[in-house]
Amino acid sequence: MTTLLYMACFAACIICVVLSVVREIHMLQLNSYQHVAHLRWIRTNARKYGFHLVVLLAALIAIVGHWSVYGIMTAIFLGLILLRLGKPHQAKKPLVYTARVKRILVTAAVLAGTLVWGIIAAKPPMNYVLMGIFYSFSPLLIVLANLINAPVEKAVQNYYIRDAKKILKSCPNLTIIGITGSYGKTSVKFYLHSLLQAKYHALMTPESFNTPMGIVRTIREDLRATHEVFVCEMGARYLHDIREICDIVRPHHGILTSLGPQHLETFGSMENIIETKFELIDSVPPQGMAFVNGDNELIRSHLPLKPYLTYGLGEGNHYRACDISVTPKGTTFRVIGKNGEECDFETQLIGEHNVLNLVGAIACSNYLGISLEALRMPVRKIVPVPHRLQLIETETMTIIDDSYNSNPVGCKEALKALALFAGYKILVTPGMVELGPQHDERHYEFGADAATVCDFIVLVGEGRTRSIYKGLVESGFSPERIYIAAGIKEAMDKVHSLPGAVGRKIVLLENDLPDHY
Repeated sequence: MTTLLYMACFAACIICVVLSVVREIHMLQLNSYQHVAHLRWIRTNARKYGFHLVVLLAALIAIVGHWSVYGIMTAIFLGLILLRLGKPHQAKKPLVYTARVKRILVTAAVLAGTLVWGIIAAKPPMNYVLMGIFYSFSPLLIVLANLINAPVEKAVQNYYIRDAKKILKSCPNLTIIGITGSYGKTSVKFYLHSLLQAKYHALMTPESFNTPMGIVRTIREDLRATHEVFVCEMGARYLHDIREICDIVRPHHGILTSLGPQHLETFGSMENIIETKFELIDSVPPQGMAFVNGDNELIRSHLPLKPYLTYGLGEGNHYRACDISVTPKGTTFRVIGKNGEECDFETQLIGEHNVLNLVGAIACSNYLGISLEALRMPVRKIVPVPHRLQLIETETMTIIDDSYNSNPVGCKEALKALALFAGYKILVTPGMVELGPQHDERHYEFGADAATVCDFIVLVGEGRTRSIYKGLVESGFSPERIYIAAGIKEAMDKVHSLPGAVGRKIVLLENDLPDHY
């Protein structure tokens, strides 16, 4: 009987550890394999490790309480049952078993095997106690494996980077355009790539492949000798991230779309954000051109000494959009170029901020030899970037999908777009992330702004949206028109249940938190 109990307890322990390790490496991947960021995530989400703390407490009680094995066994079985019953919903971005993930898992398996051997070699009741401790600290297996593998991963990355540089060197006539900014960079990338097709065979980094290794992968897998322009989106969450990318691709031209408190939590300060984003402009050679958003006050106060062109909606920009007319069906506007040339445009996109992003793409395309007149048709053909004010029509409602990685400026613009529509206006949002010390202030402002536009609001997650709720109520928005949902499924169920008595439902989906939030 004792042997059967031991085997059952041991099997439960191993299953619990495997489940824990799989979840942990998924979170590590979402944290870009940064062990410091992942440890911060563990600290922030300590409540998710309740099972581990229970088992550790049981192990400590067993040590103090004369090695009672039943507490350990019960805790492990309870942990297993709760883990199985509390299995997380299907991930929005599932774990991808890349070569790096497989290497980390192999290292973790070797570490775990060593610990398991120690458990097997121990005598009762110490082996039960070791099982409890093994499970309790199993999340750190992945962190330790990632640290052990760091030199290997660095060597692998350096090999791929050298190969990417070699490929770029073999394309001497390739024009490389870097794009960065706190927000707007993905939209400008898509728009610019579409416009450049009028004259050039262009390649862009796909989706959100804006990290060093994502860009390297694009170069190694997709760049061909026939490509004439490479449009490279450059993302950053930490100081000097842009410099690292520029050292790889060496851009000829650069576009700085914006500066703002995006990823303030990881950057630490606005000074670090400004310094890092301007690393792209600093890397542009003297014979190149920097295109900067002249409407952004932070950019205007840090204009480069090298050649640059400003774009925007305000007076004084080298490329300026004016006479803007926005409707739910699209936008018309006029662009005045740096030489006084004027041209009227129309687009399917909605929102003034999309016009701003389009002007940036138009300015760069025009500089590269495409006339404003030749850009009219490409601008008309541009479709919304997925999850960035993307219109989705259903039988019962119009959905404005702006669910990708929202920020304070984007929230304001999304609300402006919602205000254009006639109908029962509903906002669904979990709020924004990585705002650091500005979290409460920015969410309060978001709530106050939403109160002036919306008829009903669904907040996803009580803790993260507390400041939005406060901003709504203190702006006179009735609490009866606010619903707090635990998750997005419950939120959408609530939206479908609303009567929509005044016209068609217009639903703005503002941000969709990634799995590790």
